[in-house]
Amino acid sequence: TEKKNNAGAKPYDVVMMFKIMILQHLHNLSDAQTQYQLVDRFSFRRFIGIGTEDTVPDEKTIWLFRETLTQKETVEKLFDLFDRFLNEAGYSAKKGMIIDASFVEVPRQRNTKEENQLIKQGQTPAKWEKKEAKLRQKDLDARWTKKNNETHFGYKNHINVDVKHKLIRKFETTPANVHDSQKVKSLIDKDNSRQAIWADSAYRSDKISKWLKKKEIKNHIHRKGYRNRPLTDFQQALNRKKSSIRARVEHAFGRIDCFIGRWIRSVGQLRANTKIGLINLVYNMTRFTYLVKHA
Repeated sequence: TEKKNNAGAKPYDVVMMFKIMILQHLHNLSDAQTQYQLVDRFSFRRFIGIGTEDTVPDEKTIWLFRETLTQKETVEKLFDLFDRFLNEAGYSAKKGMIIDASFVEVPRQRNTKEENQLIKQGQTPAKWEKKEAKLRQKDLDARWTKKNNETHFGYKNHINVDVKHKLIRKFETTPANVHDSQKVKSLIDKDNSRQAIWADSAYRSDKISKWLKKKEIKNHIHRKGYRNRPLTDFQQALNRKKSSIRARVEHAFGRIDCFIGRWIRSVGQLRANTKIGLINLVYNMTRFTYLVKHA
């Protein structure tokens, strides 16, 4: 989308291209589907600011713009920019934070055990390096994991939602096999009006509890029961009380599932981070319009 000389067609406006990213992730469209809908739907054209006679970007241009966002790591900046807008609009983070993570699946790789072992070691199978086209289709960053007897392949979307507004304040993308609790520190929002945290029992550990106490962050993480030391009735009641607040983060993931789901088609963690970042940004935009409408 950047023009290096005076030859060729005029590049498309970056704001218009960003609006296309919003539409694409709001409606869970591929690049080809996005191009078709821009041609077919007047509402899409009106949203991005073009008329019925104007040409629309083709699928390669749409892919290239998103790839530019990826290589320049721009999505995090856009996410933070919108967060500043939310603060200025009166929707700053309040009443504490809720942390959780969800799986984001990518197409499963049909690799041999030997190939998977090399990937885990950070190596690329030698025969892939000789086939550039094949290598481009292989995700060397995505990982397998198992939870509740279900197998997942891809990444995790770790988020921090503020209690009052249910807006995503921070996010981080990791391979699927990274444990939820490893991202507590990086997801803490120091700007939240109440330094308190809610999370499910996967985040409970002595190490995290001590760190939260040191940082003077109130710990509302669910208690965890063990085989020879089950939770008491009081602890179970306390967990149920915490759940009434913690469930708000599930509402955010539920809304994301409605318009995008938990499946992306991308290769590599950098591109996955762009897709996940745009998904989280679009969620915040839809949540903001809801809050304004019901204010």
